Amino acid sequence: MKKFLVIYHAPADSLQQMAEVPQEEQAKGMEAWMHWAQRTGDHLVEMGAPLANGQELSHDGSVENSTREVSGYSILQAESLEAAKALLEGHPHISGWNSDATIEIHETMELPGMN
Repeated sequence: MKKFLVIYHAPADSLQQMAEVPQEEQAKGMEAWMHWAQRTGDHLVEMGAPLANGQELSHDGSVENSTREVSGYSILQAESLEAAKALLEGHPHISGWNSDATIEIHETMELPGMN
């Protein structure tokens, strides 16, 4: 099976808005995520976590705040990119909570001699 890195994107202000949502609504949101995780089964290698405070490091040693609005990640395994994308259908991150939220998916590549 191949592994895929799933990257969740959302505007920074939407994450602040979610922090202000009542606990009951937050719990309902997490329930949707747990349902997705259950449906995905063994294909979900790592649920991942929310991400914040991204930094961009350059070759010259400079550091800047990231502007990419990465809000979290997960790791999936599937036979193909198409199969991995099918696992993301109906995902709670892109099911209407914020119209600007997106999911990005990348196949991980094995490096020769690094197995």
